[in-house]
Amino acid sequence: MKANYINGRFVAGSAGRPNINPSNTDDVIGLYAQADEAETRDAIAAATEAFPAWACGSLQARADMLDRIGSEILARKDELGLLLSREEGKTLPEGIGEAARAGQIFKFFAGEVLRLRGDHLGSVRPGIEVDVTREPAGVVGIITPWNFPIAIPAWKIAPALAYGNTVVFKPAELVPGSAWALAEIISRAGLPAGVFNLVMGPGRAVGQTLIDDQRVRAITFTGSGVTGRRVLLGSMERLAKVQLEMGGKNPLVVLDDADLEVAVTAAVQGAFYSTGQRCTASSRFIVQKGIYPRFVDAVATRLAALRVGDALRPDTDIGPVVDAGQLAQDLDYIAKGRAEGARLLCGGDELRRDTPGFYLSPAFFVDAHNDMAIAREEIFGPVACAIPVASYEEALAMANDTEFGLSAGICTTSLKHATHFKRHVQAGMVMVNVATAGVDYHVPFGGRKGSSLGSREQGSYAAEFFTTVKTAYTAA
Repeated sequence: MKANYINGRFVAGSAGRPNINPSNTDDVIGLYAQADEAETRDAIAAATEAFPAWACGSLQARADMLDRIGSEILARKDELGLLLSREEGKTLPEGIGEAARAGQIFKFFAGEVLRLRGDHLGSVRPGIEVDVTREPAGVVGIITPWNFPIAIPAWKIAPALAYGNTVVFKPAELVPGSAWALAEIISRAGLPAGVFNLVMGPGRAVGQTLIDDQRVRAITFTGSGVTGRRVLLGSMERLAKVQLEMGGKNPLVVLDDADLEVAVTAAVQGAFYSTGQRCTASSRFIVQKGIYPRFVDAVATRLAALRVGDALRPDTDIGPVVDAGQLAQDLDYIAKGRAEGARLLCGGDELRRDTPGFYLSPAFFVDAHNDMAIAREEIFGPVACAIPVASYEEALAMANDTEFGLSAGICTTSLKHATHFKRHVQAGMVMVNVATAGVDYHVPFGGRKGSSLGSREQGSYAAEFFTTVKTAYTAA
């Protein structure tokens, strides 16, 4: 059984949970320990004790450790990507790409250790100087989702460590393998005991303990809006710092002047790759009427050519849905779309393959409207809808008519409309003539409205959450 990592050693829990391959439910990847409240408190205690020395330790040593972690991840990206695809279900090229991204993130933040800046200012009072510096927040609780089981942990753990915090990391229950592999790499990088801790287990035990414990000074969470609100309320009660990423219902606007091939590629890649299980997926295509018939026909043709199958097969374009519960949710939304009057142009069928798994053909609805559940609620599966509009102005208004605001895209050859859209769409990230899903690790990630709360993730902007500002006055 793969054990939790607490205070510099692997500690087997009293219970284990099997890790099941969604491409082949007969394949049990391994048994992973489940932490309880007491073990989580042990991890918090270890992180609390380790914090002072780590926060004030050698910056060069810290940078070197993060760089070693990144180098090993990159050297093992094929192996780690295989494990990731086996447990989460995204295709093998996607899994390997995600593993490589995790390595690049650690290497980026190895450099950020030495790039954290402050300010030296004169005071308005003669004879006094002012220093503005950033210091680590303290013990950071990290709660991550199942859809990016190594990249999202990396983009939270790496900056937390880089800026001098200690970490207690709780991965999603569905994907313990990638989390454990990452922890095992970190365990050999030279970090002092207690600086990094892995506690696998259910949210009601591990997650809730992180939320409730006063010693955890900051919590960064990515997951559902329902759970995110619970994290927020619990953390606010004790005035802990909180960062939330909670999903989206992302629009892709396609104007009459768009390059059809560019628009179709952006739509299919953004909505259906990674089985649509991305918070940045474009599940609403808002399409001007002049190009609408050609666009929907071209999308349907492209989808018909995609192969849904085992994530590890080289000819697979789209892997399985992550588990039975997510598959049931996807099928329920497909039924809702039909009941509400949208036309299912293609897909939406549960599929059978050589191995038992959670296979679903990409579902594409047309002639939808923005009040339908499939157009308003995050489905988190390979389901998208096309909504016809008369003008750019109507498209922009519809794009903004949502409780979410993570990512938004537009396909157009008009500089005027692209520029206006970038300025006026209510989203944290905007894509022009590219898919809404797919971001770089060295620039900010995050949204607005119901998608995100708190400062941005990734890039140098990560310092805002993982550090706190101190202003010091000195008489000359």
